[in-house]
Amino acid sequence: MSFQIALNFEDGVTRFIEANGHETVADAAYRQGINIPLDCRDGACGTCKCFAEAGRYAMGDNFIEDALSEEELAQGYVLTCQMRAESDCVVRVPAGSQVCKTAQANFQAAISAVRQLSESTIALSVKGESLSRLAFLPGQYVNLQVPGSEQTRAYSFSSLQKDGEVSFLIRNVPGGLMSSFLTGLAKAGDSLNLAGPLGSFYLREIKRPLLLLAGGTGLAPFTAMLEKIAEQGSAHPVHLIYGVTHDFDLVELDRLEAFAARIPGFTFSACVASAQSLHPLKGYVTQHIEPRHLNDGDVDVYLCGPPPMVEAVSHHIREQGITPANFYYEKFAAAAA
Repeated sequence: MSFQIALNFEDGVTRFIEANGHETVADAAYRQGINIPLDCRDGACGTCKCFAEAGRYAMGDNFIEDALSEEELAQGYVLTCQMRAESDCVVRVPAGSQVCKTAQANFQAAISAVRQLSESTIALSVKGESLSRLAFLPGQYVNLQVPGSEQTRAYSFSSLQKDGEVSFLIRNVPGGLMSSFLTGLAKAGDSLNLAGPLGSFYLREIKRPLLLLAGGTGLAPFTAMLEKIAEQGSAHPVHLIYGVTHDFDLVELDRLEAFAARIPGFTFSACVASAQSLHPLKGYVTQHIEPRHLNDGDVDVYLCGPPPMVEAVSHHIREQGITPANFYYEKFAAAAA
């Protein structure tokens, strides 16, 4: 039996490898052209020390204290020359992808659908044979090359890969290079190049309640995460607060309703900041974070939105005198031509 191992490098690149139950992660990586730094291969030097963020694995006892202490082992550190996967795993590698003689993968696909969901939001789907080999952690992003230019734009996946197809939610930026292409020129069948996956913002193993906070098209990584949660289930409650500026910015509410019907324990609310809004729930995301959502700190918070929102949420949580068990965030800013 083989398992999928996500190797997250410190420069943001993620590469996936297959490891069977009999080979070490380091050997599996080397077999697939990725050189995780190591010197001894027998658990004595500690050069290949990494951090296992998710998954089950066996370490055995063929290593020495100087290479990996009992305290480090308990915290989740591993020696990849000794680690054997017993499930799919996520491993953080404290080295850049180039040092490990690998790089982000490149894929070619074609536009399968492009729709303007609102004045401010575009839904893009792309499909291609090469994408059937694309693996990523829900919440991660890729760089899309703008057709007719050398420039790229970073977009989070808004869906999981299915039958070689993935989707994105893209903010319609007036004068934006990608926005101008998608609203004025793009049609089904047009080629697009993707590079990735990238990013350290992704769904971790669910060990406690989750609070998901989305601003505008920062909703995208959360719909991918919710697809994964719908597949695997969750023993803990998940609450999403989705905030936008204007009523017309609200999109994908029917999709969130469908997730609420599919996922036991999932709830969500959507709010609009504009004073002229006719939406029943007004104000900013921070105004709708209730004490129960923070669960006295026993909560993992995921936040994706523009920089001012990230700063405001961080300040609000500090004001409550609460430190979440984990606080993961992704800032994004629109890029014009």
